[in-house]
Amino acid sequence: MIRAALLAAGLGLTLTACGVGSDPATPALWQIDCPNERQGWLFGTVHALERPADWRSEAIDKALADADVLMVELADLDDAQGAALVWKKLATSPGQGPLSARVTPEKRAALAEVLKRTGLKDGQFDDTETWAAALTVAQAATPQTESAYGIDRAVMAASKGMQVKELEGREVQLSLFDRLPEKEQRDLLEAVIADAQRGRNEAADLAAAWRKGDMTAIEKETARGMLADPELREALFTGRNRNWASQIKKALDSGQTPFVAVGAAHLAGPQGLPDLIAESDCAVARVQ
Repeated sequence: MIRAALLAAGLGLTLTACGVGSDPATPALWQIDCPNERQGWLFGTVHALERPADWRSEAIDKALADADVLMVELADLDDAQGAALVWKKLATSPGQGPLSARVTPEKRAALAEVLKRTGLKDGQFDDTETWAAALTVAQAATPQTESAYGIDRAVMAASKGMQVKELEGREVQLSLFDRLPEKEQRDLLEAVIADAQRGRNEAADLAAAWRKGDMTAIEKETARGMLADPELREALFTGRNRNWASQIKKALDSGQTPFVAVGAAHLAGPQGLPDLIAESDCAVARVQ
């Protein structure tokens, strides 16, 4: 569940393309209606796909045309140099020791098997913090997708010069992991190991549910793996949702008309953005 959870958390990693063609999609869209004719939309995305998706619809195009600000998790998707600098700043810390010393003894054989299969080495992580090592292993163990086909990027291209507001930004996103206590970082690493051993392509399952607008399936996907751990879930999912809901409400209160495009899992279930925003004076209804 690690790859799907990273996508759900808005932290999908950039991988290499492995598919062609275009898939039809009917992703979920909500309309927000607040007093005094204040309005906005919530749109669920996926951050990487194997192939392009035909995601546009009359309802989505109308919402984009009526909105005056696009709210996304990360605005500068093409700044590879900036991403590398942030990664080096947060992920690197000398004297961390081999990765095998950071898992419980009963997990070491499984770790060795995953490292061998992915071509990684136990000792290469001596200067890499545990959370960053876990994400590196997760990326290496995951079937490849392509961030260039991600729907966040497609929405930004379709917004035609609309004002763009970041809900987080790259450093804030990675800081979510960097601030985790070492115990939780090690829990994350062990979850990555378990996920890699199972071999199920959760990212493909999440993408399939997104294409169908199946929020029930998406909610189930994001209740597993690392997001089933209460501390990790709070840090990477529910806490972020509360923060985003507050920012969206402020935009609405200021008279802006936001089109909010974030990972679809952030819209799922009672801890999702639609339910959180509906706790205010606004009505939220799914329109696609």
